[in-house]
Amino acid sequence: MALPLLFISLLPLSLASPNCNSTCGKLTISPPFGINDSYCYHNKWFEIECKQDSAGTYRPYLKLIQLEVTKFDHNSCKIWVNNPIYAWNCKNTTATSVHINMSASPFAYSQEDNVFLGVGCNTQALLLRGDDVVFGGCISICHNNNHSGIGACVGHYCCATALPRSLSEFKPRIEHVAGNYSDKRNHDDEDCSYALIAQDNGHNDWGTRIVSELKDLNSVAAVLEYKSSCSPDESDMTSSQVLINSALGPAVCFSPCGSTGGRGNSGSKSQGLSVIGVVFSSLVSIVFLVGLWIQYKIFRRSRINKRKEKYFKQNGGLLLQRRDASFDKTKLFSSRDLEKATDRFNVNRVLGKGGQGTVYKGMLADGQIVAVKKLTLQGNVEEFINEVLILSQINHRNVVRLLGFCLETQVPLLIYEFIPNGNLFEHLHEQSEEISMTWETRLRIAGEVAGALFYLHSAASRPIYHRDIKSTNILLDDKLRAKVADFGTSRMVSMEKTHITTQVQGTFGYLDPEYFQTSQFTDKSDVYSFGVVLVELLTGEVAISSGRPLEAQGLASYFIMRMDEGRLYDIVDQRIMKEGAKKEMTQVANLARRCLSLNGRNRPSMREVTAELEGIQRLRRRSTSHIEQQNYEHIDFGGSFEGYQTWTTADYASSGSTLNTIASSSSQGLLFDDTT
Repeated sequence: MALPLLFISLLPLSLASPNCNSTCGKLTISPPFGINDSYCYHNKWFEIECKQDSAGTYRPYLKLIQLEVTKFDHNSCKIWVNNPIYAWNCKNTTATSVHINMSASPFAYSQEDNVFLGVGCNTQALLLRGDDVVFGGCISICHNNNHSGIGACVGHYCCATALPRSLSEFKPRIEHVAGNYSDKRNHDDEDCSYALIAQDNGHNDWGTRIVSELKDLNSVAAVLEYKSSCSPDESDMTSSQVLINSALGPAVCFSPCGSTGGRGNSGSKSQGLSVIGVVFSSLVSIVFLVGLWIQYKIFRRSRINKRKEKYFKQNGGLLLQRRDASFDKTKLFSSRDLEKATDRFNVNRVLGKGGQGTVYKGMLADGQIVAVKKLTLQGNVEEFINEVLILSQINHRNVVRLLGFCLETQVPLLIYEFIPNGNLFEHLHEQSEEISMTWETRLRIAGEVAGALFYLHSAASRPIYHRDIKSTNILLDDKLRAKVADFGTSRMVSMEKTHITTQVQGTFGYLDPEYFQTSQFTDKSDVYSFGVVLVELLTGEVAISSGRPLEAQGLASYFIMRMDEGRLYDIVDQRIMKEGAKKEMTQVANLARRCLSLNGRNRPSMREVTAELEGIQRLRRRSTSHIEQQNYEHIDFGGSFEGYQTWTTADYASSGSTLNTIASSSSQGLLFDDTT
């Protein structure tokens, strides 16, 4: 029976109907792709639309994605398409955004066949996801007017970087890089820049394609790959159905998914049964049904337990136990408790959504209010384990507290303390009338965040780099105290290491430009991101704004330009100008400027930033209270690892020995891969 069903299921893929066009222009269309009626193609994603251009030539397009197809290779499950080029700041050209979203489809950009390119002078080309999370990027610099010898994309007028695996979105962005580089070029479109995904043929000629040549191109060749497989979760589908799965597997599987057959009982008619026989058979039937019911309950419980065990392993439970000897099972929550706490993850309980997942408000059985983060993607185990291991080692009043986690569901769940007042971004940029963000409040928040980062960098046996400091990741409690959150991309490094080499990842507008050039993330990269947050607190401006000039759409560039022009107070938030603390604002602005230095070596450490902000706050308290402060006043960072100590400003001024003690204090290290 299975072979006929298999043959029938393969018929639509192997035989084209006489009513199905097999060509579009010069390109032959073959299964699983097709034109016209639905029986001509595998599913809606494989439908080809044949369009006639202005010259009368017919060209095939993926109908739902609207990318022109130029070649098929079914053996390798790849197709060649014309991918759009993003042009920025080009004369006589209106810049239009580019966003190709294939996340719901079986298609993705081939990592091995494509490369992301940035072309232009002093250009920071970024590859973003739909929610503006940065996947990668590169920087190209022009040092002088001489373009001779430019060939491969190695950073001079042209840069290149590899694509992340299974990339299904293309949303490029370009930002001007401020610095002491020459912007002059020997052609008309001297500021024109481009970002594109192109087929990787060595990308040796892009450096020689000057803007005057690129401006005539609307698209370049790129390679998409598609894969299909039968999902174990779809085993109840009929054998004539075929599933397409966007997860990239080793080979095409246009085979039917197995079907599970049900069991049936057929009884034979009994004739001439006596009353005793009827009663006896009824009792036997009842016993049989009860036995079936018990077996069903046992089978169901066993299946649930096996599924929970599967999810426990799938979500990294065993790996978590191996990496953390102090793995505490009391931190494990059951899926049933969390479903009840969040009203089955009701949309009305959503607190916010981000690149890693959705956060719900919940109430546990004991009445405690919590925040439950449900990760977006299955299989992102490393980031989940990373956040659990890091937060389980941290005890700091300005870092959000992890209460526990759940490994019994298809994707892991993280349970945090509930922070009631949202995030800093909302209060700075959405101007809530309920809460006033005074200068004193902003200065205190800056000091608290700086103290938390200093603690992460220096107060542990293994330093922690946050890697995604931004205003949306700074939560505010009921007293407007700062809580640093979202440690999914954070990393712990060995004491002897000064950096980690990793794929570029972060949020557009907050990323360290030096990190782009070297792919090496250091503690000074966190300092740069904190500098952007300082400028947000000072100006009330967002990190990226299309309302600012093209060369200053990034807040860091805009702030430095105004500082260089001596126009700081033109951009200071008018809501705090009336408080008249210009001297303090100038001090904070100068500190932010140092944090935003293009050269990481010229940036202060978080220890220096924290001490300077504490000094500004201390002077403010003296000036407002007119009371002399004593030498015993402490800088209290509010957190601890094992062996963690507080330190005084007197200690810092004298020798910094206590700080050294903090930085070398012993706590249990984590066996985490520093290179990822």
